[in-house]
Amino acid sequence: MRLRIVFILPIALAVLPVAAHREPVDTTAFVTSDRCIACHSGLHTSQGDDVSIGYDWRSTIMANSARDPYWHAGVRREVTDHPSAQAAIEDKCSTCHMPMARFDAVTRGDRGQVFANISPAAPAHPKAFDGVSCTVCHQITAANLGLQASFDGGFEIERGTALGERPVYGPHSVDAARASVMRSATQFQSTESAHVRQSELCATCHTLYTTTLDERGEATGELPEQVPYQEWQHSEFRETRSCQDCHMPKVGQDGPIASIFGVPRPPLAQHTFRGGNAFILGILNKYRGELGVAALPQELDAAIRETRDYLGSAAARVAIDAPKVTGSTLSFDVRVDNLGGHKLPTAYPARRAWLHVRVTDEAGAVLFESGAPRLDGSITGNDNDEDPLKFEPHHREITRADQVQIYESIMVDRAGHPTTGLLTGARYAKDNRLLPRGFDKATADPEIAVHGDAEQDSDFTGGSDRVSYRVGLGRAPASALRVEAVLLYQSIGFRWAENLRAYDAAETQRFVRYYSESAAGSAVKLASAEAAPATR
Repeated sequence: MRLRIVFILPIALAVLPVAAHREPVDTTAFVTSDRCIACHSGLHTSQGDDVSIGYDWRSTIMANSARDPYWHAGVRREVTDHPSAQAAIEDKCSTCHMPMARFDAVTRGDRGQVFANISPAAPAHPKAFDGVSCTVCHQITAANLGLQASFDGGFEIERGTALGERPVYGPHSVDAARASVMRSATQFQSTESAHVRQSELCATCHTLYTTTLDERGEATGELPEQVPYQEWQHSEFRETRSCQDCHMPKVGQDGPIASIFGVPRPPLAQHTFRGGNAFILGILNKYRGELGVAALPQELDAAIRETRDYLGSAAARVAIDAPKVTGSTLSFDVRVDNLGGHKLPTAYPARRAWLHVRVTDEAGAVLFESGAPRLDGSITGNDNDEDPLKFEPHHREITRADQVQIYESIMVDRAGHPTTGLLTGARYAKDNRLLPRGFDKATADPEIAVHGDAEQDSDFTGGSDRVSYRVGLGRAPASALRVEAVLLYQSIGFRWAENLRAYDAAETQRFVRYYSESAAGSAVKLASAEAAPATR
């Protein structure tokens, strides 16, 4: 368990990750991705497969981290709720969404900004809108990786080295001739280091603690907003697979990493960064003109397809166990297995997965249904979608259509009311997100603990959950029944978008419009199963 001193820090320090940059740095620490894409795209394996690093990257959420309209709306909501903390909020939020512009600002003795950098006329706009770019990740050193100081965007970048000699790290050795070409084109020195393939590098920005603020904007506590690295550490995957192993899939053949003087390299890791946010990728493509998206439409289409395929094949497994009819009651269990190395879903708490279960007769008529998705993005029967002051409990057994098993984390404020305000959240009243294999509830640190009824559910364990269903049939013919269970997933749940509607700002209203126009396709199928119950 980590000891933290957030409760005694003033707000400026409680929100600002002061450990990130302790020494002055050259303001020309970065170059934008256009300096890298020319040589690191147009790449093909010996069998002709396109493995272009630059083209793959620019259609990812990482490349578009500063364009993300949901992020814009979320930051606007937080600074509206906590106006006295606006400077500190924008600084922290820009650390990993606009890392190059923020790093330069800190170097000058300033803070990072969000809204001032959105306009294309802003001096920092080119670096800000290049997102999590090439020379961010590849300049991160191994100095503090895995330590508490590296979290919240506390990565370290080489200090005191002039542009022209600055190292960029990669997993391959580069000979002098090719290193000279690299230095000439980008002013960086190729440096071999294995740390770029370690989960600890990803954890620098994907581990985030948010500070709970009261009505006066003063810090009252801290909440682990997203901690997939810590979840991974508490699973069996820490011994077998890194973040990069899953999210940067290896090419099955040798492939070049550069189009100029490139040589085949094994194993080549694709820069697709496949994850769980096909929904926002779709919004980026659909509203590309408004959002200034650089990736080509076909590149984003490919990224969306790969994301959906990945979620549908590698995230989860569903099984229906022992369906049987006794008298006028149909009973069965639904088992859900988490195939990933962290909670499902993980990271940002707007994400949720749920079971949509249907019982139909021979003609296809629905006799029972739990968890049906609606066109507006809400879930039928979900208490939180119906009432922002309630939330759906974790279920061991479901007997009614208005009960639905939703795997999610629910934040509550200091008064115990559910909230979607990150800096209003004081604790989790519910966290029954599916655990990875090897995760022990009893020994988990508080920041990754199970919360709510799932904590005492003996069928909710590392790697899986089992839910019992008991359905009254009435006079339905048992021999013609069919049971279907589908695990669905949303990267942004209905309540998280709907609560933005009350904020009269351009960013919030724009995203509410985007969500309303796109919500019908927001749910992704992760896994499914069907079964016919035994007859009477």
